[in-house]
Formats: sequence, structure tokens, C-alpha cells
Amino acid sequence: MESVDGGLAELVPDRDRPRAWTLLVDGAPQSHVDLDDPAYLSFEYQRRLGHVIDLVAPPGRPVHAVHLGGGAFTLARYTAATRPRSTQQVVERDAPLVQLVRRELPLDPGARIRVRSADAREGLAKVPDGWADLVIADVFSGARTPAHLTSTEFLDEVRRALKPGGVYAANLADGPPLAHLRGQIATAAARFDQAAVIADPAVLRGKRFGNAVLVACDHPLPVAELTRRAASDPHPGRLLHGKDLVDFTGGATAVTDAVAVASPAPPASVFR
Repeated sequence: MESVDGGLAELVPDRDRPRAWTLLVDGAPQSHVDLDDPAYLSFEYQRRLGHVIDLVAPPGRPVHAVHLGGGAFTLARYTAATRPRSTQQVVERDAPLVQLVRRELPLDPGARIRVRSADAREGLAKVPDGWADLVIADVFSGARTPAHLTSTEFLDEVRRALKPGGVYAANLADGPPLAHLRGQIATAAARFDQAAVIADPAVLRGKRFGNAVLVACDHPLPVAELTRRAASDPHPGRLLHGKDLVDFTGGATAVTDAVAVASPAPPASVFR
């Protein structure tokens, strides 16, 4: 184990894959990386984000991507493997974690991935206007998303960095009564024309704590293909869009900086 800003980090070998590891921080799984097959995504929420990456532009076309929250750079590696010549920026506040990952799970030197140790919102502010095809937010501190990354003001900064036609995707975590997730959907709807959520049906029914992937943009989403891909995953997910999403949101209101709070802490049983 090594001390990082988020606690104690540990790389646990994958017994089924010879050059693959799971990154744990204070016992919570953060990332899974297979150095021999960076297109392999082990975590279900990362596979759902992988579907978004696959559909953000025609297959194989290089993209400009911003990753807020680095972990072990799993999604940046995936993008580089599936869309060669993509140019990517990773913003990860935890500098000791970045050093650990660079040393133990080195990036392909040919990949165009720049890693910056900074707060996610501060790092996003340095991205040029209209630069990104895709902004992915996957930021957790102590297993909670910081409050300043949940507001309309934060999404204003995301929109500024996105190209026309760009896509925003976020990994969110919540449990019953799902107030945080509903608030995040309302916040996205206040800033983007289109939104969808993909999650385990049990999570959407408020039966357990879990991850949900929020996707938002200003053009029609590939709803049919996202639905098909989510349903065909090893752990099938459900996609909410349109009226179903409005009904699920249930009158929740957009979150601003003035009232933003961190996402709820997961129960200890989640990581057992």
C-alpha cells in the first residue's frame, strides 16, 4: 500500500488476467486496468461510459477528450486504444496517486494523453473554449463527488469547453431515496437540450446504492443504440430518456453553487 491524498492506495492483481490490476483507495475499487488489453473495461459503469465514447463520433475517428478524475486512467487508455490519434487531457487532483499509476501502470508513450495534477474544476477552466468532443466527469473524494462538481455553474464550464455537438458524461453514485441523482438530472436538463441516464434497474428503483451514468448534449442522443448496448452488458443496464427521465426526476430542481453538497457516502456494505 502507498499513501495518496485520498487515503491508502493498493494495486491488486487480477487472477484471470496476467497484466491486469484493480486500484483500491481505502478499500474502495477505483479503477481496473489491463495493460495487454486497454479496451477491456471490467467495471460496469466504465463499460457504460465506454459505450458513450464509442458513439460520440463515427467509429475510429480521433476525438479530443477531457477526463475529470483520473484514477488509473482506464477510460483514457480505452479511448486511445479504440480511437488512435485521439488527443486527451486527464485532470486528477491526487498527485501521489498519479505518480503511483504512472510508475506501476505506465501509459503507452505513443498515446496523446496529458495528465495534469489539479482540482477538476480548476483544470477544466484551463481547457480552451470549444476544444473537447467529450468531457467525462468521474471524480470522487472519499467515495463522494465534491459539491463544486455538481452545480449549474460547473456545467457552464463544461459547456464552454465542449465543441458544438460535444457530449458530457458523468459517473454518479447514489442510493435511496435517489435525491442526488434526481438533482443531477435536473441540473443537466437546465443546461443541455438532451439527457439520458443508464443504470442497473435496481439502482433506479431505489433498491440499492450504485452507479448511474448521466449523458447530456445539445443534439439528439443515439438512444436506441445506447439502450441496446446497455441491455446487452454482462450486468444489463436500463436507459431513461424523454418522458421516462422526466417522470423519474420527479420535480427535482437544478443545483447551484450556493446550495450544492457532495454526493452521499456509500454504505460500508457496498465495498465488501
